[in-house]
Amino acid sequence: MSDLIRLSLTTVNAPDAIALARFYAEITGGVAKGDEGWALVEGPNGDIGFQQIDDYQPPTWPDGEVGMQMHLEFFVDDLEATGARVLAAGATRFEHQPNADHCFVYADPAGHPFCLSLWRVPRVGD
Repeated sequence: MSDLIRLSLTTVNAPDAIALARFYAEITGGVAKGDEGWALVEGPNGDIGFQQIDDYQPPTWPDGEVGMQMHLEFFVDDLEATGARVLAAGATRFEHQPNADHCFVYADPAGHPFCLSLWRVPRVGD
């Protein structure tokens, strides 16, 4: 036995877990599995879990009553091309863009902000 703790998965609240998983599977090239209660995207660069919450309230970013609980960052090569893809999949682009020179902020179909960024966040040791 060991007391080692390793990150396994990030799980996101949703009004319909499989619907939101299908959105993220479409934009990342992953595979959505599960049902409306709990779902998983098995992606080419990592997995994301989704759990259904009965009283789900979407964030009202950048200001508002319901703060941003989390957001996902996706490294991309072309902001315009990938932006068009996520819009076609059901995302919306926020009017407020604090870092538009290298990053665009969108909302997924459940209202969670996520970023498409030209800046790759380096991992420790990279």
